[in-house]
Amino acid sequence: MATYKIAIDTQGSDKGPATIVQGALMALAENPELSIVLFGDSQVIKAELAKAEYDHDRIEIVHAPDTITNYDNPMEAIFKKTDSSLVKALQALAARDDLLGLINAGSTGALIAGALRYVPAKPLRRPALAAILPAAKGGFTCLVDTGANIDCTASMLVEFAHMGSDLMKQCYAIENPRVGLLSNGAEETKGNKLVKETHVLLKADAELNFVGNIEGTNALSGDCDVLVADGFAGNQVLKNSEGIAKRIITDIVVYGKKTGNPEIMKLVGYLMSIYDFNSLGGAQLLGTGKPIIKAHGAANADSIKNTSAIMLNVARNKAMFDGKDHR
Repeated sequence: MATYKIAIDTQGSDKGPATIVQGALMALAENPELSIVLFGDSQVIKAELAKAEYDHDRIEIVHAPDTITNYDNPMEAIFKKTDSSLVKALQALAARDDLLGLINAGSTGALIAGALRYVPAKPLRRPALAAILPAAKGGFTCLVDTGANIDCTASMLVEFAHMGSDLMKQCYAIENPRVGLLSNGAEETKGNKLVKETHVLLKADAELNFVGNIEGTNALSGDCDVLVADGFAGNQVLKNSEGIAKRIITDIVVYGKKTGNPEIMKLVGYLMSIYDFNSLGGAQLLGTGKPIIKAHGAANADSIKNTSAIMLNVARNKAMFDGKDHR
């Protein structure tokens, strides 16, 4: 069977290479069309693979003994740590037509710097991180930017809106994505200087389906398909939503244990499947020549499996979107 081949960087995450490899194996087991190239210390990877049964024809290993950590200067590391798993993976992504995308759970800064160096979009675009969040009525909202660009201009936010719209078209076949602007009020007059300037530009852009300002309380309401923000505000929405969901689910678990009600624990499982970051997968790095997904630094094996499924879906939809077979 022809397969979609993706690259996975096994190093740099909080939980270590073994967890990343386990997630990759789970992804292979659930997706027969998928094959994976693992970048990292070959001895560590082979030791973990030896514990499992898998289709050897669908796994490739590229030895890269060095690691870029969160303590490294991102730009310096990309230029100096040439034997690192991230640099090797980005170089391969740029050079190999059979590699459709990359998953990384390490340094966000290094990933962005490396993507700009090795796989920039043509024409050149400013990279932004887009998180796909669960919205009301079973839908999804693309929140962009979630931390790649802290200090933004209005023109940058307009570019984020275009990239987010393109993503929702490709991933979810939404013909005309609704674009909202994160603000402290729904009225046009609300917001800081950046929000007000951006509102004017978005409203005047005929290529966008701009639906106006969206308050933080409605970020997951489903009122828009793309929610635009600067990286600082977007990251706060993402982390606050994650933290609140985690706290509520934990409180329900405590209540369920006190009451001994099995239905409560079923509810917990349902909520975890929707709001746990390991279920949602990673954030997509927009503005690159090929798809790149930044998984959570604390991603477990399930998260890597689900992120791989997202990457596979991106590859399938890209084939339908541009009429080409990317396998």
